[in-house]
Amino acid sequence: MSNNNKKNSQLCPACRKLISRSAAVCPFCGLKKPTSRFKNNIFISGITDGDQLVTGIIAVNSVLFILSIIIDPKLGSLNFSPLNFLSPSNQSLLVLGSTGTIPVFQLHRWWSLLAANYLHGGLLHIVFNMLAIRQLAPLVIREFGINRTIILYTLGGVGGFCLSTLAGVRFTIGASAALCSLIGALLYYGKSRGGTYGQNIFSQIGGWALSIGIFGFIVPGINNWGHGGGMLAGALLGYLLGYTDKKREKFSHKILAMICLAATCLVLLWSCVNGMLFLLITN
Repeated sequence: MSNNNKKNSQLCPACRKLISRSAAVCPFCGLKKPTSRFKNNIFISGITDGDQLVTGIIAVNSVLFILSIIIDPKLGSLNFSPLNFLSPSNQSLLVLGSTGTIPVFQLHRWWSLLAANYLHGGLLHIVFNMLAIRQLAPLVIREFGINRTIILYTLGGVGGFCLSTLAGVRFTIGASAALCSLIGALLYYGKSRGGTYGQNIFSQIGGWALSIGIFGFIVPGINNWGHGGGMLAGALLGYLLGYTDKKREKFSHKILAMICLAATCLVLLWSCVNGMLFLLITN
């Protein structure tokens, strides 16, 4: 491509296809005024790398987990238990944003519905959740796109914890509500798409859902309401947002995804500030 052609071309902010700077409408996704400065603003350009998104989710969860242990580790029985290895205390988790009926209705910490998605009660808890996200998130990104995946993960996690709070769960944490939202979206995708590929997706992801359900009823202390709520929220959001085979990601999806990212950043910043203040006061 010549230098002149490069100067007269740019990437569409919605579909990332190369278009002319004089284009009034993107010929690929139909975005109006794709060369607008507002639509190409760096603050709403969004995440364009799926691996970057997955790595970012895992990194943020890991940082919050380390912070929760630094603030107040669980130091109780001397008997070693894999489930209690490297576990933060309940007080530490409450300070950082564990959610449920007590934090939400008694302490009026509505922001905890989002913050709790990034907190974990032990090393095995976070490892299992992050491994599942590493395996499932790329498939969601491929079929729904990066921006819709961000929406599914954020709003689906909040939706799962909303249901568990309304169901009376006093305290709860973990990325599993958001993870189950991805599972719910993939179940909807497989059922809606149909065909051999869709049926295979539905069957494989259905196995995940069944395993999570069985695990939740066998192991005490599992938030089954959060898991079920996350799956329902994910399926509903998948239906409302659509997937790539039906319609391309729109600029409105990118805007909503950026709002979700901004809300997450603000909530987690507030969570960290609370944690550091608690650490200073107690020490």
